[in-house]
Amino acid sequence: MAKENRTDNPNWNTSSGPSVVTENGHTEGKKHRRVMSAGTLAGDRVRNSAGEDLGKIEEIMIDLETRRVAYAVLSYGGFLGMGNKLFAVPWEALRLDEDEHQFILDVDKETLENAPGFDKDNWPDMADPNWGSEVYSHYGYKPYWETNDSSRARDFAGTSADREPEKTFKGRNY
Repeated sequence: MAKENRTDNPNWNTSSGPSVVTENGHTEGKKHRRVMSAGTLAGDRVRNSAGEDLGKIEEIMIDLETRRVAYAVLSYGGFLGMGNKLFAVPWEALRLDEDEHQFILDVDKETLENAPGFDKDNWPDMADPNWGSEVYSHYGYKPYWETNDSSRARDFAGTSADREPEKTFKGRNY
């Protein structure tokens, strides 16, 4: 099934003004979506801050116990899908660039090439905390299962008076 055209997908249509990225990496001036379907994000390109192509998002892995995104699976290298190497990338390491419909991963190609990887026919046990700790450590993040992310939950649960209503769209039917 071919990836849908971004301009035809209501998840990507925006009517807000231009955005500005501040020194700390936050985007100001444009309201970004808080909810998007995983199917919409799978297949998106990934670039680093230097603009180098690092591959594309193959899968988004959900930790069913904590109900959090555990990893994005990045496909890198190869030709026409052959010889691609897969990498689990901490979700926190990716920043969505809605204007360009891509993710930004702030690592150089060498860092990615030296990351713990796997091939499409031999996936690791992503629930293994030892393997997961190695992945998170490689990218310089504390594993999500070791953090108390109550501030994130508190922010998300803010009162309706604190934010404007948002639209969400269903990306695909399964």
